[in-house]
Amino acid sequence: MNDDPIGSLDELYQEVILDHYRKPRNYGTLPGADRSAEGHNPLCGDRIALQLKMKGDVIDEIRFQGKGCAISTASSSIMTETVRGKTRAEAGAAFEKFHDLVMGKGNGADGGLGKLAVFAGVSEFPVRVKCASLAWHTLKAALEGSGNTISTE
Repeated sequence: MNDDPIGSLDELYQEVILDHYRKPRNYGTLPGADRSAEGHNPLCGDRIALQLKMKGDVIDEIRFQGKGCAISTASSSIMTETVRGKTRAEAGAAFEKFHDLVMGKGNGADGGLGKLAVFAGVSEFPVRVKCASLAWHTLKAALEGSGNTISTE
């Protein structure tokens, strides 16, 4: 048994990330989507296509597909769980909190980020910040209806 609480926490975080990487939630196409955007991280090779169905100002359904590293895929998966049922403003606020977290400006404990707090350690690896935030920038583009492919470069 591991008596080191930090080590145990790191292991839990790794488990959550690997679980969402191996079995991503909300993965696939979304028939009848009324918003979409694509994202690309040339540095890592991550690619995401995000589709949304809005019900008024609320994200009613959300799906993603693509290929990416464990961080990118897990972030996409957990993001879809987090923003489903949220308004644009709530999704925007979650984006800001998440961005602060991965940039090292928050610890996730008091930010109401739930499972997204597992990405707190990403700030120690600046090159991975782009992997973690790709889905979020793609979500922002989909909500804005820009139709552009988002690039982390």
